[in-house]
Amino acid sequence: MKREIKSYVLRQGRTTPSQQRALDELFPRFGIPFSKSFLNTKDTFARTAPTVLEIGSGMGETTAQIAQQNPSIDFIAVEVHGPGVGGLLKKIDALELKNLRVVRHDAVEVLEKMIGDGTLAGLHLFFPDPWPKKRHHKRRLVQPPFAALAGRKLAPGGYFHAATDWSEYAEQMDAVLSAEPLLEKADQVKNRPVTKFERRGIGLGHPVRDLLFLRRKE
Repeated sequence: MKREIKSYVLRQGRTTPSQQRALDELFPRFGIPFSKSFLNTKDTFARTAPTVLEIGSGMGETTAQIAQQNPSIDFIAVEVHGPGVGGLLKKIDALELKNLRVVRHDAVEVLEKMIGDGTLAGLHLFFPDPWPKKRHHKRRLVQPPFAALAGRKLAPGGYFHAATDWSEYAEQMDAVLSAEPLLEKADQVKNRPVTKFERRGIGLGHPVRDLLFLRRKE
C-alpha cells in the first residue's frame, strides 16, 4: 500500500515528566520497536493466543480497559504521539497487563511490515481523525487501499471494528469497507467501553456510529 499523505499530524503536545519516564523506563519492557520484519507474537507474549491490533490508542484508557477485560486475547496498540504512548505504558505497568504491548509508529507501516497476512483476530479503529474539511478528506485513513490492507491482515473470520462520531465519515467508511471483496458487513457490533473522544462527541451532539466487518472465510 503506497501512501505518502499521512492520516495524522505530529502535534507538539506536552509530554509530562511521568510520561517521559514511562517512555524511557517502561517502553523497553512493554514496547515493541518498529521493524521491517514480521512480528512473532508467540515470542512477544510468551504464548499462543488471538491477537488484536488497535490503530491510534490515544492516551490508552479504553485500550487498557479492553485488554484487562479480555485476558485470553493479546493486544498490540499502535500510536505515534509520545504523551499517549507514555500514558498507556503507565497503565500497562499499574494494571500488570501481560497481554498488551505498544508500538510507537505509523499504523499503516506497522501493518505492512510487521504483521503477516491472515494473522490478526481483530482490528480496532476507534474515533480516528475525521478530517472534516473537504480539502482534507484525502488524509482520512479509511480509503480503498487501507480496506484492502486490513482485509489481508485479518485471519478468516477476523473482525474490523471501527467507530466515529462524524456522520459523513461513517458513511464513507461504510461504503469503502463494503466495497472491499475480502470483507463482509456484520449484522451486529461488538460492545466496547466509551472513549474520551466519544464522550466529547456526545457532548457536542454528534451521533456515534459503530461499524463491524468480518474477513470472509471462503
